[in-house]
Amino acid sequence: MPAFTQGMKDHLAEIEAIVSNPAPASFDNTLAALEKSGRLLDRVEQVFFGMISAHTNETLEGICTEIAPALATHRDSVLLNSGLFEKLSSVYAQKDSLNLDPESLRLTEETYAHFVRAGATLSADDKEKVKLINTELASLQTRVDQNILHEANDKAVVVDSVKALEGLSAQAIAAAKEEGVSRDMDGKYVLSLLNTSSQPALTSLKSRDLRQRILEVSLGRGSSGGEYDNREPLTKIAKLRAEKADLQGFDNHAAYVLDRETARTPQAVNELLASLTPGAVSNARTEAADLQEVIDAEGGGFQLAAWDWDYYAEKLRQSRYSFDEAELKPYFELNNVLEKGVFFAAEKLYGLRFELRQDLPVYHPDVRVWEVFDADGSTLSLFIEDMYARSSKQGGAWMNAYVSQSSLLGTQTVIGNHLNVTKPPAGEKTLLTWAEVTTLFHEFGHALHGMFSNVQYPSFSGTSVPCDFVEFPSQVNEMWAEWPEVLANYAVHCDTGEAMPAALLEKVLAAMKFNQGFATTEYLSASLLDQSWHQKSAENLPDAEALLQFEADSLKQAGVDLAIVPPRYRSTYFSHIIDGYSAGYYAYIWSEVLDADAVEWFKENDGLNRSNGEHFRKTVLSRGGAEDATSLYRSFRGADADVKPLLIRRGLN
Repeated sequence: MPAFTQGMKDHLAEIEAIVSNPAPASFDNTLAALEKSGRLLDRVEQVFFGMISAHTNETLEGICTEIAPALATHRDSVLLNSGLFEKLSSVYAQKDSLNLDPESLRLTEETYAHFVRAGATLSADDKEKVKLINTELASLQTRVDQNILHEANDKAVVVDSVKALEGLSAQAIAAAKEEGVSRDMDGKYVLSLLNTSSQPALTSLKSRDLRQRILEVSLGRGSSGGEYDNREPLTKIAKLRAEKADLQGFDNHAAYVLDRETARTPQAVNELLASLTPGAVSNARTEAADLQEVIDAEGGGFQLAAWDWDYYAEKLRQSRYSFDEAELKPYFELNNVLEKGVFFAAEKLYGLRFELRQDLPVYHPDVRVWEVFDADGSTLSLFIEDMYARSSKQGGAWMNAYVSQSSLLGTQTVIGNHLNVTKPPAGEKTLLTWAEVTTLFHEFGHALHGMFSNVQYPSFSGTSVPCDFVEFPSQVNEMWAEWPEVLANYAVHCDTGEAMPAALLEKVLAAMKFNQGFATTEYLSASLLDQSWHQKSAENLPDAEALLQFEADSLKQAGVDLAIVPPRYRSTYFSHIIDGYSAGYYAYIWSEVLDADAVEWFKENDGLNRSNGEHFRKTVLSRGGAEDATSLYRSFRGADADVKPLLIRRGLN
């Protein structure tokens, strides 16, 4: 708290120095000075909120509850400062006559637009309304985030007997037993919940009753009463966002958000989602019929339910492709995948080298730090690797730039990748699923985007790009997980050292489109829910009691109301849309259009080589937000993206 307090004090003093400068407003004394301001506050925020996500505790959460509204008020005191906006407006009016370089011109335009979007041109009364809304939103969003984390820990499924866990691997059972011990429940088996609707144990648990119990607990999070119920704060957040958008001249929050994304309009997002929905749902229904056949052939005597899908999909996968996840996992040992897969691909593409730094302090014993060296031998970055799930860590996987690159500030990057892999019992190897392997490559794609940043201004550094473009580089990096040269380097048996048999690899690749109807439908359902919450005016949004009905009606209207395929996230634990992806969860599929098209470019140009890596680095990864995202893609590809590769990939053509 003392650092936050001092950081805000210093920042306001720096802003006042800009405003009170008697010299005429110029790029250097206004825009550049603004970029240099707030360095202490930025440093404190990056570390603090990084720890809130990666390794929180009651003390940090107490500070977060206190500081979130204070930071919202502080940001408004800068963005709604009339004297500062007057200076910015003066520079903006002269921008075409100042002989600015392209990045400085873009900074002038983007900063001006940012202040306008924050409410700088509003009346004094409306500015006060925006300030009140922002402060309340900050408190509500903190409350929802904390509820999601606490309820995921609180509602872990407790099992009395190991017999009920039949089907789980010995490692998974041992982990559940250890979790019971850590919660002072000796003799019990505790299955922790991830932040998605579906849960890993559903793939292999034989007990249908336990599968049902797990999924129902998962789906009920945030909406079943109690101290972690998110219905009230979530509906308030949605209404406040809509009210703020109205004040700023937009029809709804989605229109406000998308105005600065590459999609530009809710209509464009709706058209993309609507174009994919019928094919995805049709495929999901076909897949459901196939799973029902498996159930009937076994004499199951019941209709397929949502808690049966993963279990019977895995059976069908084994039947069709003669392999299961358990057969794959010994070839995907965590350190091998990271060092001989992820790092190896980065070496082949970009000439990078990685050295473990055990001399540097870390915030948790499971965390490791690597020094990253560029092709010329110079230090490029520090890379923080935080792989394991724990009760103090939010769900999901993410990249965090603890320090961003800027030549103006002379800063080099410190980048973190954070996953939620289940930690095995002491002494045992960490074996990954194929999904976790691709997630590791994905998140490192974000890390590369941060590390390779080569911009002047911190506002444009690394992943400071539109939400619907930021996933593009990370999705492209997933392709190297299955690239033959890379896969052969890391997919070796953890005990024998033998390479994955070619026949098994062929089965894995052949199965890539398997279950894509389900995967695409659950994703689209969540994306459509996000848009439904954010494309309405405040008066058309539900209150807390009507939230579940609103969600059901929204899914039905969009044509994705399949009880057997729940959304990847229900509204009440949809942390993406509470934080940085409000009205933006569509971004993954929007970016995947670019990704699938870019993968075709790499294949056309001989794939894994330094020339291709340097081209991608120069045209996309190094530019951050210093150029328009659409222009960056055209610079890389030489044309706009074609949607056909995505349709083929997902079996929707």
